[in-house]
Amino acid sequence: MKKALVVAALVVALFGFAFAFAGGENAGDGSSYLRIHIRANSNSEEDQRVKYLVRDEIVKFLAPTAAQCTGKEEALSRIGEQLPAAEKVAARTLEANGFFYGARASLRREEFPTRVYENVTLPAGVYDALIVELGAGEGDNWWCVVYPPLCFTGGNVPVVYKSKIAELIRSFFGE
Repeated sequence: MKKALVVAALVVALFGFAFAFAGGENAGDGSSYLRIHIRANSNSEEDQRVKYLVRDEIVKFLAPTAAQCTGKEEALSRIGEQLPAAEKVAARTLEANGFFYGARASLRREEFPTRVYENVTLPAGVYDALIVELGAGEGDNWWCVVYPPLCFTGGNVPVVYKSKIAELIRSFFGE
């Protein structure tokens, strides 16, 4: 009987949680998100084209790290350790495509406009972000979210989401 009550309480909590987010999640103050911002050298057609090539390589490079992180602080730390390598990935991609103006990567807090990613809305505000500047960094940019890895799920890198409720139920029943 006691187990049934615990399971019932967990099910009610799960449905309450699902109902609260049924209309889409709002990021609130953005404190649990790490964004990524790739700034093109300029707005020339060539600089914009190579920005997307760099984006693809940066996403491929960082996706395994982002997928393994269990919190934003861990993502900040682990991606921070990868900044020199990320710069090399960007510079190598630029050079392979005939651009020799270099790239810089840094983690910092910056203002972002409201952005919607599928069912998640990130309101305008200040967010922690991985900033990758190509050359002068004065062109249009691309942005997304590194953690949780909202835009890093397209490749062959599995993203594993864990449910604390499911873990509690399994531990309760000794599974």
